[in-house]
Amino acid sequence: MALIGDSLASSSISADPRSAEAAAKNEEDLNKFLNLLVTQLKYQDPLDPMDASEFTSQLVQFAGVEQQIYANSNLEKLLALEETNQISSLIGLIGKTVEVEGRKLPLLNSKGTLSYTMPAGANKATITITSIAGLTVYTGDADTSTGKHISNWDGRNTGGQIQSDGAYNILVSGTDFQGNLLEIEHSVSGRVTGVSIEDGELSLSMGEAITYGQNKVLSVKETVTP
Repeated sequence: MALIGDSLASSSISADPRSAEAAAKNEEDLNKFLNLLVTQLKYQDPLDPMDASEFTSQLVQFAGVEQQIYANSNLEKLLALEETNQISSLIGLIGKTVEVEGRKLPLLNSKGTLSYTMPAGANKATITITSIAGLTVYTGDADTSTGKHISNWDGRNTGGQIQSDGAYNILVSGTDFQGNLLEIEHSVSGRVTGVSIEDGELSLSMGEAITYGQNKVLSVKETVTP
């Protein structure tokens, strides 16, 4: 996994080692074949020379395999370069505040921002914040009016005690007047601390324990510092 965080390091682009291994194996086989060919030509009967068509055919096959290996190696280099370019395009997001679709909330300096979109017909709704271990930290009433709402959490639990900075889970649950559960969209906001790519997927980090895919980003803005 390629990673760029608070400190950036330059890296060289290299091909997959599997291509190098395949090229070395092909060269080894070709050398063995050529040695065998030279030996047979050296000791052949001048009055009954061997048919060289089979050797020619095998040489052509070796050349084809070699070209395929080189093509694969170049393709791997291009893919690696593309991944580097993709990461470079996101470096500018480091330090910015992004809003992402999801329920994992970063708490930094006792500040966490979550959003939820309440559908029409809500009767009761509750905000629940839990630790990564699943322990309930905070519960409170959510706004039941239709539309998007932003809630700022000051890092205090239900009893008023300040919680440690880090990752928390949020859940806004609600019911309509018939008691049916509502489908509520969630989002969180946080400062980007790094960008990474794994298996071709770009991701943004907000602290050590929170990672979101690039496709989850809803908005980007300057980070406001006190």
